[in-house]
Amino acid sequence: MKKTYKIDVDCANCANKMEQAAKKTEGVKDATVNFMALKMKVEFEDGAEPAAVMQEVRKNCKIVEDDCEIFL
Repeated sequence: MKKTYKIDVDCANCANKMEQAAKKTEGVKDATVNFMALKMKVEFEDGAEPAAVMQEVRKNCKIVEDDCEIFL
């Protein structure tokens, strides 16, 4: 399953950090952050609960970039 989320991030480097943090989150098969469009596309692993996984993605992104936001 793939979902797209609106994000708020200040720079392309920060967006890249968010993408890497999302990819390392359990339950995420792949993630792509588009800084220009301010969107994050997430592909979930089979059987993963998107709402629960995205809470972890948000938490992991806040660790690497504390002023970022993902609108769930």
